[in-house]
Amino acid sequence: MELEQLRLANMEFSEMLLLLAGVTAVFTLLFLLTRRWKKNAIASFGDPTLISSLMPDVSSGRPVLKFFLLLFALWSLVIGIANPRIGSKIEELKREGVDLMIALDLSKSMLAEDIKPNRLERSKQAISKLIDKLQGDRIGLIVFGGEAFVQLPITTDYAAAKLFLSTVGTDIMPSPGTAIGEAIELGLQSFGKSAELEEDVQTNKAIIVITDGENHEDDAIDAASAASKKGVVVHTIGMGLTKGAPIPIYRNGVQVGYRKDKEGNAIITKLDETLLQQIAAAGDGTYIRANNLQTGLSVLFTELNKMEKVKYGSKIFTDYEDRFQYFLAGAIFFLILEFFIAEKKNKYLRKIKLFK
Repeated sequence: MELEQLRLANMEFSEMLLLLAGVTAVFTLLFLLTRRWKKNAIASFGDPTLISSLMPDVSSGRPVLKFFLLLFALWSLVIGIANPRIGSKIEELKREGVDLMIALDLSKSMLAEDIKPNRLERSKQAISKLIDKLQGDRIGLIVFGGEAFVQLPITTDYAAAKLFLSTVGTDIMPSPGTAIGEAIELGLQSFGKSAELEEDVQTNKAIIVITDGENHEDDAIDAASAASKKGVVVHTIGMGLTKGAPIPIYRNGVQVGYRKDKEGNAIITKLDETLLQQIAAAGDGTYIRANNLQTGLSVLFTELNKMEKVKYGSKIFTDYEDRFQYFLAGAIFFLILEFFIAEKKNKYLRKIKLFK
C-alpha cells in the first residue's frame, strides 16, 4: 500500500510540474509581448535615443530581473504546494494474516434482481466491505462462468483489489455456465508459494465462493473436498432467494426483457442452497445465505478470525519527510526581494550602469 501511495504521489507531482511548465510558458510569452508593446509605444513618440535621454531613470534590466524573481517565487510556491517527499529509509514492515481467494460468479443468472439491486452488484458490495475490514491479510479475486479466470493475483494491495473488483461484469465471461468446481481448483492453485513468508510453513488459506449455486459444469463438492485435504477452507455465500427471479436481458445498459426457454416462458433462476451447503461441508467451511437485509459478512469474518494468522513481511519505504517548507520559504524570499527592487534606476548606481 505504501509503495502504491508513493507511486501515486509521484504521478501527482509530475502532473504539477507539467502544469507549472505550461503556466511559465504563458507568463513568459505575456511578458515578452508586453515589453514589445512598450518598446513600440515609446518609439511612436519619436527618436528612441532622444526619448531615452529624456527618461534617464528608466531601466531596461530591472523589469526583467523583477519578472524572473516573480517567476522563481511562482515555481517555489507551486512545488511547495505539490509537497515533494523523500523516503528517508527502507524498513521491513512485518505483517500477519490469512490468504483469501474470492471466487465470484459472473454467470447471467447473477443479474437476477431477487436481491437488490441484483445478485452481482450485491456480491461486489459485500466483497468491497470485506476488503475494508482486512488488516494484513492477502486477497485475490477469481471470476467464473462457464470457465474460471484469475482476475487479481493474491496481494495486500487493497486499493488494487477494489479497482479490479469494480471492473468485473457478466459481459467479460466468454462462455455461459457456472463452473464452481473449476473456480475452487483454480483458487487452490493460485495461492502458490510466497517468497515473503518468514518460515517454511503453509499460510492458512480460505476460498470464498460467492454464487447463486446453479452449477452446471463440474463436481464442485469433490473440488471442495480436495481443497480441504490440502488445508484450504472453502466457504460459500449464497446470493439469491429460493423462490427465484427471472434473468433480465440488457442491451446498451437498458433492460429489454427476460431470458426465456424454448416454450417462450421466462427462465426462473433459484438459489441452490443444498448444493452450497454440501460444498461448504466438503470444504470444512461455512455456508452463509445472503438476502436483502444482510450478506452474512459478520458470520464470515468471525470464521476468518478463527484461523491462525501467519507472519510475513514486505519491504516498503517509511518515514517520509515533507520538503514543502523549503520551497515556501524560497517563494517568500523571492517575493520580498522583488518588492524591494524598484523599476527605476538607483541614483547611486546610475553611474556604474549596473543594469544597462
